[in-house]
Amino acid sequence: MTRAKSVDDWMAHPKQEHLNDEHEVDGSWETMMSRVAKFHHKHDFANPENNGHDMGYRIALMVEELGEFSAAITKGKPQEEAAEELADVLILTLGNALAMNIDLEEQFHKKMDRIMQRPSRRGGMGIRVTEYTGEPE
Repeated sequence: MTRAKSVDDWMAHPKQEHLNDEHEVDGSWETMMSRVAKFHHKHDFANPENNGHDMGYRIALMVEELGEFSAAITKGKPQEEAAEELADVLILTLGNALAMNIDLEEQFHKKMDRIMQRPSRRGGMGIRVTEYTGEPE
């Protein structure tokens, strides 16, 4: 079976049948992607006239939402507000995968497998886990 990547793929996914149920929350990747795909489908984001899948536009939206999340944290706003802004970042990230026809779940697991093998280092602001080249300074 080919894994769903596009809005059309996710609109044909069996999870779509249950999305009309009030607050269908089961914690699954399929439910989250199906709901974001339904949102993209509803507003016809893939239509070039709507610019909803243009990655330049989507990156600008991500920067905007990251700024709102940052402001919620740095200005000490209630955790509920920070949580809502973080949800916006996640929804946009899932939408980016749809816009790019990327199987984000597969890429997530590939990346986790790689970074779990990396050592960590403590820098001036805290611990970092990244691909280092050369000797530590």
